[in-house]
Amino acid sequence: MVRIKPFKGVRPVKEFVDKIASPPYDVINTEEAREIAKDNPLSFLHVVRPEIDLDPSIDIYDERVYQKAKENLDNLMREGYLVQDEKDYLYVYMQKMGDHIQTGIVGCAWADDYFEDRIKKHEFTREDKEKDRIKHVYTTNANTGPVFLTYKAKEQIDKIVNEITKTEPEYHFVSDDGVEHTFWVIKDDATIERLEKLFDEIPYVYIADGHHRSASGAKVREWRKKENPNHTGDEEYNYFLAVYFPHNQLQILPYNRAIRDLNGLNKEEFLKKVEKSFKVEKTGKKSPDKVHEISMYLDGEWYSITPKPEIVDEKDPVKSLDVYILQEYLLAPILGIENPRKSDRITFVGGIRGTGELEKMVDSGDFAVAFSMYPTTVEQLMAIADAGKVMPPKSTWFEPKLKSGLIVHLLD
Repeated sequence: MVRIKPFKGVRPVKEFVDKIASPPYDVINTEEAREIAKDNPLSFLHVVRPEIDLDPSIDIYDERVYQKAKENLDNLMREGYLVQDEKDYLYVYMQKMGDHIQTGIVGCAWADDYFEDRIKKHEFTREDKEKDRIKHVYTTNANTGPVFLTYKAKEQIDKIVNEITKTEPEYHFVSDDGVEHTFWVIKDDATIERLEKLFDEIPYVYIADGHHRSASGAKVREWRKKENPNHTGDEEYNYFLAVYFPHNQLQILPYNRAIRDLNGLNKEEFLKKVEKSFKVEKTGKKSPDKVHEISMYLDGEWYSITPKPEIVDEKDPVKSLDVYILQEYLLAPILGIENPRKSDRITFVGGIRGTGELEKMVDSGDFAVAFSMYPTTVEQLMAIADAGKVMPPKSTWFEPKLKSGLIVHLLD
């Protein structure tokens, strides 16, 4: 069964929380991070994107980058902007984005749960990104960003969390993107013990977002274990930082696609090929409103394309995904996008940017066609993970994103 562990969190003092909290490292690039943090020396981007404090000529995987991360984290702690709790606690983290609210429990996940597949995955990790996070965790001696986990909602846990959210929070602030962030510290020993027991009854949790963070957290444990001749399994490095959300509170937005050219085809030739596997209608609909409906923007017009029944395999949790169907029956055979992970002819556009962004990209002439997808569901994600399979790249876009810097887990 799944283990959730309380820990001595390293957190901002209240008056600086909104200055310190930052976007996660993997949703912005170096240039964006440098711009966001340029007038804010307290931004946690100086820890999770430490290359912004070095000469731009230095490679982002250079050893000096990781040493800078450690230096910046140590400075925030030494100067009193980040303070470690004196006892092991669990925490509650609520986010409100428009009408959507999601509330999770912050604790530590056990590396053995990761290796023994009680923490289920649905994506492959990239070796270069995994090595980067391993070096960051190892060098800073900390998990500086949480893994986004989800579990099948449990009424007893919901009741405990709901009661906690009625009390005075430790933090409450609104970030620049309009998302409200509220944070509580669970100090009551009986409540913590009750939550630990309830999670011990849950057979699996699922990585919603943060496959590289979870892989690095678990693999640093292996590294530290080899270095420690007196390893017992009880050390703090056996755990990594996570936020656990009930599955029925998650919000998945579509992950849309834009293609630079029609692979040598003109508009009529392209549509004729698409019609072999899809029903094509000029509807003006910018976003699909159900599974197995895809909106396509081409030459200033919106089409609805619906896969024909014979190409939809509802028995296979991967092959029934709209992103899989689009890739296998349109992007690869018609547009020549054989490997979307490596092709420079395809761009993935998070649903948070809206369909207006797709129109802008195509109308500019830089792209020839764009596809607006129906969001993958949490249930589909869980079914794929349960089957031991992986999703096609860029299948899910979770919003809101978890802030970095609200809490840090030290490895010893």
